[in-house]
Amino acid sequence: MPLPSNTFIATVEDMRRVARRRVPRMFYDYADSGSWTESTYRANEADLQKIRFRQRVARNMENRNLATTMVGQSAAMPVALAPTGLTGMQHADGEILAAQAAEAFGVPFTLSTMSICSIEDVAAHTSAPFWFQLYVMRDRDFIERLIDRAKAAKCSALVLTLDLQILGQRHKDLRNGLSAPPRMTLGNLLNLATKPAWCWNMLRTQRRTFRNIAGHAKGVTDLSSLGAWTAEQFDPTLNWDDVEWIKKRWGGKLILKGILDPEDARHAVDTGADALIVSNHGGRQLDGAVSSVSMLPQVVDAVGKDIEVWMDGGIRSGQDILRAVALGARGVMIGRPFLYGLGAGGREGVAKVLEILAKELDITMALCGYRDIHQIDRDVLVPGTY
Repeated sequence: MPLPSNTFIATVEDMRRVARRRVPRMFYDYADSGSWTESTYRANEADLQKIRFRQRVARNMENRNLATTMVGQSAAMPVALAPTGLTGMQHADGEILAAQAAEAFGVPFTLSTMSICSIEDVAAHTSAPFWFQLYVMRDRDFIERLIDRAKAAKCSALVLTLDLQILGQRHKDLRNGLSAPPRMTLGNLLNLATKPAWCWNMLRTQRRTFRNIAGHAKGVTDLSSLGAWTAEQFDPTLNWDDVEWIKKRWGGKLILKGILDPEDARHAVDTGADALIVSNHGGRQLDGAVSSVSMLPQVVDAVGKDIEVWMDGGIRSGQDILRAVALGARGVMIGRPFLYGLGAGGREGVAKVLEILAKELDITMALCGYRDIHQIDRDVLVPGTY
């Protein structure tokens, strides 16, 4: 599904509007919503917009460089694609297409445990190493086998999500009766009828359910048993001892996602993890929590140089990336922006989003008087706006 030729797309917001037209309501809402009142979801974006840049002039802006590394892996800019569930329901084979776009652009891609395309699916259709995101389930035997599958696929880092021991209440998903594949209610059928390109692409693939789980978890034989298993499996007992166990089992680069407090950041350092991600799960878990960017400076100050710090949540432009880097983030993760691109135009849409972000980041860095992303620090920002 190519991007529409009759629509001018210059920003991530332009891409979002196209995705909203093309993706079935339940899956668009799944990507573009938060929990409860969505106050934290909105705060992630709003707090970034309050931060102001210092405009500098008469500085050499030639030969600019956005390239960096994230846990030792090269990145064309300080961005990685975040793990997002049901990516393959934004567009058929979505995880594969997004991973291919990320590989072509030169940024890391992270596959979610709750993906539609499996670890093996993505590995078979890409050549660059990708990262795998792990949710801790009660079935520890399944988790061990999942880690082993990620090793076999030569995933270069494990992203352990810590802030989803209990699923946040997401009202839009409840109202829409979210499921993969969608339940054939009258309302869903009527909505699907308005998305012919999406339906045609989904009919052409066999990847329509959680393929990391189906056929791999004990007792999961059909869609009904898969739904029951998933609802029961998120583990409320997850603790720092489990992080140590997973680190030993994995044996490679470990990234901890969901840190929003300086005390937890110090715990993350103590585990020996390679990076932590300041994140509130995109405002999809604890509604009323503070925004990611508002806690970023405190977390950076708490851990110093003991661990790489990244940020996730609210990034909608290259300017937002620069704001996060200026506040101490080694890089950022983007979820919704690439999902908008995927829903709007498949692999081409994801590639376009990455191009948009890189151009915005490059221009903003130059107008602030800098040529290299590694020179960026809080001096780029107006004091008192962050």
